[in-house]
Amino acid sequence: MAPPAARRSLGTRRPGIMGLSFRSETRTHNLLIGSSERDRRTEPQAFEGEWAGYYTPVLTNETVSVSSPSVFKSAFRSRGPLAILDHFDIPYSVLSQFRTVDPALQAQTLELLVKAVSRHSSDLQVVLEDVTLSPSDRLDHLNTLKMTCYLLTQFIEAFEDQSHKQELANIAPTGKLRKAKPKAWEFDWESERTNVVLVLTQLVQLEVRRLWSIGTVEEEFSRALACCCYRILENPGVGQAKNKGTRDAVAHLLGVMIKRYDHMLGATLNIIQLLQHFEHVAPVLVQAVTIWATEYGMKTIVGEIMREIVQSASVDTNREASGARCYAAFLVELAERIPGVMIPNVSLILDLLNGESYTLRNAVLSTMGEMLTRVLSGSQLDASSRETRDRFLDTLQLHLHDVHAFVRSRCVQVFTHIVQEKALPLKRFQALVTLATGRLCDKSVIVCKNAIQLLAAILANNPFTWKLSISDLNAAYEKELLKLTQMKEEQKGQVPAVVLEPGEEWEAMQPELLSTIRDVLAGEEEPESEREAVGPNMSAESVGSRIGELLKEAKYKRAVRLTLVAIEGFKGTGLFIVEDLDDAESEGSPRELDLLKTMEACFKDGEETEAEPGAQEGAQAAEPSEPSAEDPLPTPEPAKDVPGPSEQAKQEVLVQYLKDTLTFAVTIEGAIETVGKFLTSKNSSVVQEAIQFFVVISEFGISQALLGMCQMLPLVWSKEAAVKDAVTEAYRRLYLHSNGQSSKPRTLVQNLTALIFNATMDTIKCLEQLVSDFVQKGEVEPAVIQLLWERLTEKVACSAEERRAAVILLGMAARGEPEIVCSNLETLFTVGLGARAKQDYQLARDICLTIGKISLGKKVPPGGGAAPFRLPRDHPLFAHLSEAVTEGFASPSPHWRPFATAAVGLIYQLAETPDRLCCDLLLRCAGLLTDHIAPGEDREQALTSGQSPEGSEGKDCADSEPVLPAYLLTNLVSLAGHVGLQQMVHLERAVGPELHRRRMFREQREAKEKSRKGKAKDASASAIEDELGLAEASAEDTEAELVRKICDVELLDDGQLLSAFVPLIVKICSNPGKYRDPDLASASCLALCKMAMVSHDFCEQHLRLLFTMLEKSAQPSIRSNTMVALGDLSFRFPNLIEPWTSHLYARLRDSAPCVRRTALIVMTHLILKDMVKVKGQISEMAVLVIDEDEGIAVLARSFFNELSNKGNAVYNLLPDIISRLSDPECGVGEEPFQTIMRQMFSYITKDKQTESLVEKLCQRFRTAKLQRQYRDLAFCLALLPASDRGLRKMQENFECFADKLTEEAVYQHLMGIAGKLHRGIKPELKVLVDEFEQRLTRCHRRGLDDGDAGDVVTQPAVKGPCRAAADKQRGGRARRGDGPVTPRVGKRRQPSRKGCVTFSSNEETEEEEEEESDGLEVGALDSEITPKMTSPIQRATRSTRSCAKRR
Repeated sequence: MAPPAARRSLGTRRPGIMGLSFRSETRTHNLLIGSSERDRRTEPQAFEGEWAGYYTPVLTNETVSVSSPSVFKSAFRSRGPLAILDHFDIPYSVLSQFRTVDPALQAQTLELLVKAVSRHSSDLQVVLEDVTLSPSDRLDHLNTLKMTCYLLTQFIEAFEDQSHKQELANIAPTGKLRKAKPKAWEFDWESERTNVVLVLTQLVQLEVRRLWSIGTVEEEFSRALACCCYRILENPGVGQAKNKGTRDAVAHLLGVMIKRYDHMLGATLNIIQLLQHFEHVAPVLVQAVTIWATEYGMKTIVGEIMREIVQSASVDTNREASGARCYAAFLVELAERIPGVMIPNVSLILDLLNGESYTLRNAVLSTMGEMLTRVLSGSQLDASSRETRDRFLDTLQLHLHDVHAFVRSRCVQVFTHIVQEKALPLKRFQALVTLATGRLCDKSVIVCKNAIQLLAAILANNPFTWKLSISDLNAAYEKELLKLTQMKEEQKGQVPAVVLEPGEEWEAMQPELLSTIRDVLAGEEEPESEREAVGPNMSAESVGSRIGELLKEAKYKRAVRLTLVAIEGFKGTGLFIVEDLDDAESEGSPRELDLLKTMEACFKDGEETEAEPGAQEGAQAAEPSEPSAEDPLPTPEPAKDVPGPSEQAKQEVLVQYLKDTLTFAVTIEGAIETVGKFLTSKNSSVVQEAIQFFVVISEFGISQALLGMCQMLPLVWSKEAAVKDAVTEAYRRLYLHSNGQSSKPRTLVQNLTALIFNATMDTIKCLEQLVSDFVQKGEVEPAVIQLLWERLTEKVACSAEERRAAVILLGMAARGEPEIVCSNLETLFTVGLGARAKQDYQLARDICLTIGKISLGKKVPPGGGAAPFRLPRDHPLFAHLSEAVTEGFASPSPHWRPFATAAVGLIYQLAETPDRLCCDLLLRCAGLLTDHIAPGEDREQALTSGQSPEGSEGKDCADSEPVLPAYLLTNLVSLAGHVGLQQMVHLERAVGPELHRRRMFREQREAKEKSRKGKAKDASASAIEDELGLAEASAEDTEAELVRKICDVELLDDGQLLSAFVPLIVKICSNPGKYRDPDLASASCLALCKMAMVSHDFCEQHLRLLFTMLEKSAQPSIRSNTMVALGDLSFRFPNLIEPWTSHLYARLRDSAPCVRRTALIVMTHLILKDMVKVKGQISEMAVLVIDEDEGIAVLARSFFNELSNKGNAVYNLLPDIISRLSDPECGVGEEPFQTIMRQMFSYITKDKQTESLVEKLCQRFRTAKLQRQYRDLAFCLALLPASDRGLRKMQENFECFADKLTEEAVYQHLMGIAGKLHRGIKPELKVLVDEFEQRLTRCHRRGLDDGDAGDVVTQPAVKGPCRAAADKQRGGRARRGDGPVTPRVGKRRQPSRKGCVTFSSNEETEEEEEEESDGLEVGALDSEITPKMTSPIQRATRSTRSCAKRR
């Protein structure tokens, strides 16, 4: 290395890249940084001129070593920071070769520079205060400052670049950080970075500007310091929590630069650039700007940044993804930290609300929300602040109707935050509720979700009351309104009192008062009760006030006597300065005048005293502040001695409050029905918000909340775990832990009982799932179960409905813990099935169902060795059941049959040999029936002549036949039918598995015996069967076949008991005119259906009778029950029901809504489970989409939603539906047709489906015969998504509908397609769309004119058998010259020998059904196979196809 003297030479001034000038002694030097390679390699040269400069040769890797900094270090020890003047080349060379030098050398150099800057900062504190500092020393310190700061800032940027590259190198291709390889020595820059920045901050806090001769820091110097700060902020890792110290240090350094070094403009521009290019920097910059505005007082920079953001956003409109998002994040977070600083400059960003970027609009709206909640809230706002607040709220309400869904959603979120922070003025609550209710109908799901949240927040933070029961509020409102009306009527009858001035009032009372004074002075005696005394603690003013009050109350004598006493007591004081009354006693009249004057002073002084507080209150009330939601309703305390508002005014305020509260509650209740629809949404987050909303309104006591809670119960079966957990948590919060505490047992039981009242079976099943889950988890206290038992046994007074609810709840709990019922089984059947059974058969039925829960907890796993849980036949339970059933058999109660059904089911569920018990039960009931027949009557005739009491009235007794009460026959056939069904279920679910269990147990035992005896197993055929599982499968088939044979052959055989009831059931069902009792007919129909479930042969024999009842029965209940039974039979005997499928579809058009609903549910299950082949009758399901019953329409839409998930099912069926529904004879009206098609075409989402349907619908125009069909087809075309492929298909098939364009509706629909294509059209398609529109317009105005026809050649008539077959199918109408002739372009092509594409709405042949099932494949045939120009397509019959083959 050359000595310092050799490296300093004279030369011309050559600026470096930083332009930093260094002065030494009397000469000025330039630091040549970044010079060319020639300058670096050559030796220092001397230049003539005025200026001298530093020439710094860059040392090579060989010369730069770890020992190089030691030279600078030794010089630093001797000269301090000034050593840099002679050894600048050492750190600069390390900086120039930073990428290649050793990391240890980098760290040592940085350490030396940090020490130099820190030492120089300490020295400058003394140097800057030294007034005797020589110019040369000042220049040395200035050059030292520039050199060290330059080197340190460049080292910071170099280390930042190196750190960023290392982070990128550690990122694996998958995007995750991979483990870095450990190095022998590695410098930790992140731990040293904060200290380096703090050293620079310490330096710039000094008055270093004094070192410059002009007294101002050069711009290049401040820019160098600031640039290293911005380079640190560019690092993505700076936002991590561990780097908080670095962020604070950088913020403080930049804060000093802005405040002292005029860096505000530079900081503003750099912030905008950082936001445009780095997404991670927004939170970091927000923290920095907050520090500048609060700790350094630089609030003006906030406005400058906001102005630059607006200008940049208006210019860079294409930066939606990067810049706009960062701008939005910066504005929102800045408003969260310093909203008060942003308010004066908020007008700068309001223009962003009119821009195209929805992200920036959201940011401005969120900023307004923060200002409203943090600054512009409360009752202490001045007029200007209230005006700003109202303007912000108006803007937010306006953007609730923004064109972008995200902006509407953000508006709703902002309002939710405002309501939760209680910053919404009271007068805006009603309007906001109305707006939120309207947003529930938004087409965007996210807006609806946030609207539900807003309604819940409004309800939870409403300023009215915590209970919003409409019935209670309405009653209170009417009561108070009536009271107010009466008060107004009373006031009308009263004459308003005249208000006098104090002087006028004194003059009015003066004559009477003077007379009273004379009487008192005359010596009138004073009664003891009216005596007034002056106390020792009373002042002259208080006595004067008392005198004034007595005068107002017209108590003149007492006032005069008190005045005389006061004059004696307060002589010459205050109001009582008068002449000596004793001296004036003889004068008379003057004494009276003195008294009168004193009393006048007391009266008028009291009036003035009372007027002062009123005037002060009036002045204070002149500018009342507007209350906000965070302030309670104003309840001012009346001031003393000041009359408060009148009773009528108070009543008016109360009535207005009740009116507003009632209006609020009604508005909230109006939104309940809309929110309830979201419980069936496919979006789980929306469903969860709807559930939370119903929880909130339930806590506020709104009556309609119970309906919503019942609607959400089916969601316990949801496949979404989040939705299921939300329902469970909602019921846990409302019923188990109300108000955050465990509910009392009585309250919990009452709430659950309210849910059970009038609940459907589905609701009870869902509630059972919840209660059993709570019991399993131990969340239901034992006291609750004890209270339920006390209600059942009537130890606690309750109604019959509450007893039944207690039994149902016990059954729900028993499902989770069977011991609840097992331990009290005797109590159940003795209380409910004993003597009280006749009084309440509903309770008896519920007890049977509750006892049945025992077996649910006693299930044995398949293949287990233990026998299933059964009670012995002689158990007292079955004796009580049999006794209760037989004793009630002769009862006309309609509740006996459900009880008997439950009793039979319980016997088959729990009893050993249940068939014997039920056989005895049937025989006993049949015997009771025969006992009602007179001894001389024909039993068979009596049994077949059962009539209702009403049916036998009016008949002549002499001509009457033996009559049996209809309810007896009804009870008998109902019992017999259910016994038959339960016997079949028992054989399949109990006997069959038990045979399997016993066989497995026997085989296991035999295997053990064989292994014990040492017998080897034959490994021939049995080994192969065991390996394939054939042996076990054949054994199971044998058991199943045995059960099936018993059901088909033996159960209804002539030798069996059930066969005795079959003729009776069949005869009743076959003679509805003779057996006119509706209950008997319904019970017989159910019994016949149950018997048909038992035996295949019996079902086949009586199937025609079942379908006859399905179609011709006059009772809708019979038709509904038969429909359900036939649906079950379709699963059990599908081959028998399949030929009758069309009769099942026919019930979809039944006149009774209940039958249509049942048929829709049954057909939905059959179709979705592939038990019924979907044919043309699917159009009957589509018609129900517009059913007048909204419930049926909802079920129909749900069916098609599920069907659309099964591949191309809806697409394949759509042509059939269009064909049938557009037929005026068997279809629907035009407007309903359009409604149905909108629903159907919503499931067409694939491009190939759309393209194929366009071609099919265009070809369909050729076979359409009526104008109505033209319009329907055009409407369907308009429903399809517009695309370029679809447009080309329509151009190719334009001749199919060209002659139909004279119909106005057809033209408008097709022009609508062109209009949709114009939206967002590609430039290359614009010509094609314009051509399509022109062709449509020409054909619409004059049809196919000569100009159009010139492009086409009429296709010659087809002769031969093919044309004859087509003509025959069209009924002879398609002759030459009749109707439109299909044109053909160019030369006629030879007919293809490949498959012919046909479009048909009817499936007459198997080949056509296969083509329909192909779906997309048929519509996507190659152009070589499918001719583009064909003759009018007719039905392709077998004769036509055979003709094509011969040709």
